[in-house]
Amino acid sequence: MDSLNKVVAEYTEQLSKGQIQRAYKGIMTFMAGLKATLEHKHPDYASGALYFGYMDMTYFALTPPVLKDKMVKIALVYLHGQNRFEVWLAGNNRKIQAQVIEQLEKKDLNGYKVSQVSPGVDSIVESILIDRPNFDKPDELIERIAGKTAAFIDDMISLLSEKTT
Repeated sequence: MDSLNKVVAEYTEQLSKGQIQRAYKGIMTFMAGLKATLEHKHPDYASGALYFGYMDMTYFALTPPVLKDKMVKIALVYLHGQNRFEVWLAGNNRKIQAQVIEQLEKKDLNGYKVSQVSPGVDSIVESILIDRPNFDKPDELIERIAGKTAAFIDDMISLLSEKTT
């Protein structure tokens, strides 16, 4: 494993090229625009702050009232290392996360996979929205993400409303 000093030197070298800053700023600007668009489309949904992350993930929560009552939320996540957008069902805390995972493990999830409770795992259910997004067409990308997110939300509401079989 390289020393911190060595990796900071590499980091400084990469930053001197200017591409990392431009990419990061573009991703953050896109995420802010996505958040604003979804808030406008769904004024009744609660919306959390944009979490910028440590260049690993950037996300914000968007929660329909029916999910808020169940103490779960929808997280729209950009994974920097994978260049991928995902949508997650997440609990308001670890206890809720574990309870909902236990509830969903007993159901037919129509192709969704329940996450395992473990350190560092914040999701209950994850779904890939867009792999290798085209940031040069932001309006088109936002519409694709919005449509797939709406379908995921509908599926999660349905799954959480069903009685356990």
